[in-house]
Amino acid sequence: MRRKQAGIATDPVAFAAFYREHVDAVTRFLARRVDDPHTVADLVAEVFVAVLDSAHTYRAELGTEIAWLYGVARKTVSAERRRAYKQLQLTDRVSGRRTLDTDDVARLEERIDAERHARLAFEALTELPEGERAVLELVVIDQLTVAEAALALGIRQGTAKVRLHRARQTLRNLPFVTDGAPR
Repeated sequence: MRRKQAGIATDPVAFAAFYREHVDAVTRFLARRVDDPHTVADLVAEVFVAVLDSAHTYRAELGTEIAWLYGVARKTVSAERRRAYKQLQLTDRVSGRRTLDTDDVARLEERIDAERHARLAFEALTELPEGERAVLELVVIDQLTVAEAALALGIRQGTAKVRLHRARQTLRNLPFVTDGAPR
């Protein structure tokens, strides 16, 4: 039997015979656990795709083909239930949100517009070389001294000063920044 399972992964005729022999049993197994016909059909297909991928793992000495197939089907049903549960959670989150009225949308648009310069600055930071960005973030955002930033990055203090100077110079030359402040 082991050779038979290994063959179904590479021989379409052997797989077709294996499928015809076991599709009804797998369908019954899934229909006992799932009440939607479309889901049952999808799961049957998933089981047999999984069988193709794992045919080499079948060991006749450990049990019958049907027991092995039911194990694959059980794992497939479990994965479907996890997926459905996650989908339900997402749907609940979205459906629990209130719709925005015109005033809410207007306020959010104003906020988004007001933060435009900050978004541009963050985008500019991503364009800096990694070393310059790292020093700039440690000094400006994390409020470390240049010496502390150099220590955190494992570089010399002079190197950190040069990188910080270059980063600031690059940001100052951007069209939306004047004297370190957004225009």
